[in-house]
Amino acid sequence: MNVELQSQGRSRVSRRDLLQLTGGGVAAATMLAASSVPASAANSGSWDKTFPKSDRVDHRKVTFKNRFGIALSGDLYLPKQGNGVRLPALAVAGPFGAVKEQASGLYAQTMAEHGFASLAFDPSYTGQSGGQPRNVASPDINTEDFSAAVDFLGLQQSVDRARIGVIGICGYSGMALTAATSDSRIKAVATASMYDMSRSISRSYRDSYTLEQRHKVIDYLSQQRWVDAERGTPTLGLHEVPFDAAGNIVKGQRVLPETLPANPDPVVAAFFDYYRTPRGFHPRGINSSTAWTATTPMSFFSFPMCANIEMISPRPILLIAGEKAHSRYYSEDLIKAASDPKELLIVPGADHVDLYDRLELIPFDTLASFFTRHLHRG
Repeated sequence: MNVELQSQGRSRVSRRDLLQLTGGGVAAATMLAASSVPASAANSGSWDKTFPKSDRVDHRKVTFKNRFGIALSGDLYLPKQGNGVRLPALAVAGPFGAVKEQASGLYAQTMAEHGFASLAFDPSYTGQSGGQPRNVASPDINTEDFSAAVDFLGLQQSVDRARIGVIGICGYSGMALTAATSDSRIKAVATASMYDMSRSISRSYRDSYTLEQRHKVIDYLSQQRWVDAERGTPTLGLHEVPFDAAGNIVKGQRVLPETLPANPDPVVAAFFDYYRTPRGFHPRGINSSTAWTATTPMSFFSFPMCANIEMISPRPILLIAGEKAHSRYYSEDLIKAASDPKELLIVPGADHVDLYDRLELIPFDTLASFFTRHLHRG
């Protein structure tokens, strides 16, 4: 079933345009100098999140391993004053290039306020999770990370392992959905501001790469492997490879610039306003301070996300997208490909980044109702 609240105002601005603006002429840096890092309003004392701590929720840091043996770091949020009844549970990750102290933590904490045991985690090679080298994304391993989070939740005394769902935000939405295609322990899936990173990386915004451009990107990545092999360390680069007006590949070593240019592209401005200001900045976040490894796109060319989307049925899917989000088409295309039961919710007036942290726009009551309905006791 498709539920659309409004259907106007789709942005035509691409994430590739964002990378074209930030890729050239930006100094290489794995982390910014301390003098250039904006202080997060919430990062004081032992609370290291970009959102306030809830007094209705108990929180503790946890670690667990995926099936590749990589140690993952998470934040477990539990409703206070539990009555001894085992809880439904949620594993939450995303956005792509963010950490659990940002949007995924906010989602997890808020869902705990609604009665769920919620785990926000850093995917492999990012944040406080293990894996070397750093700043690597893998569609296979990051899909597995969701199943590993289900493993962890199902071993908790407070959790009913028969009632576990997942939430993917932005670029980890595709991983959340893909995990559910092969892991039937995931009983329901919701996404917010969905991005299909395989499609985005291998075909660009709205599938705009020509075949010639796709070959150019593959050649660039292949030659970059020689560079990395000779140096013995990976180079940072742009994970969604843009082209300039002359048809040349644009390279860069920062996802977002240190300062916002004059008259910025609106998508650049939206991402900057979250990742590079006290609103959402976190020093461990790739989007806040650095970039992915330059060869990260290779596996996304080889591994299509959601290729077996029909396998989630009869388990339900809820896709949430902003009315004005440049990424809206990913959710609209996915809902057509998925089998029932399925639901698409378009949030009026919201753009892509609004669904990271704008509490007045994120439909948490709808999310809670969706998971309460579908993570019911057998």
